[in-house]
Amino acid sequence: MKNRVVPSQNEQIMQQNAFIVSKSDLQGRVTYCNRTLMQISGYSEPELLGKQHNILRHPDMPRTIFNLMWETIAAGKECFAYVKNLCKNGDYYWVFANITPDYDKENKICGYFSVRRKPKPEAIQEISKLYQQILEAEKQAGAKDAVVAGTKVLNDYLLAGNQNYETFILNI
Repeated sequence: MKNRVVPSQNEQIMQQNAFIVSKSDLQGRVTYCNRTLMQISGYSEPELLGKQHNILRHPDMPRTIFNLMWETIAAGKECFAYVKNLCKNGDYYWVFANITPDYDKENKICGYFSVRRKPKPEAIQEISKLYQQILEAEKQAGAKDAVVAGTKVLNDYLLAGNQNYETFILNI
């Protein structure tokens, strides 16, 4: 289901010591959300549970970054990322996310666990510029080749800084 929320220019700021916690199944459907997520996003628990986590996806977020996150966690690794989310009323909020696989008794991935906290403002300034470059490349490439084009921009950026993605994200 396409999100029909119209983005505004109003930013909601997370409290310094707050944590947003959610769990999702293998298809990205929310199976748990804490009160902090409901409070900042404006969605109630019934509006979130069973829905695709991308209900919170802001159009300023590159597909490339979500592709990277999904590839990383599907491979059983944790992923860190800066994410701009969309509130129910169109406002937005930035988070620094840590997403990890959740395992069942047979040690198979059965879902994903995400903890988000308030990001550093200077990190958002830098990541916003990079995301704009990635979005522009995705737009120019068209839907079919968007992720390939965006990934090239991201990889060129990382190569220029002589670092890998995780080092960049954790040190920004």
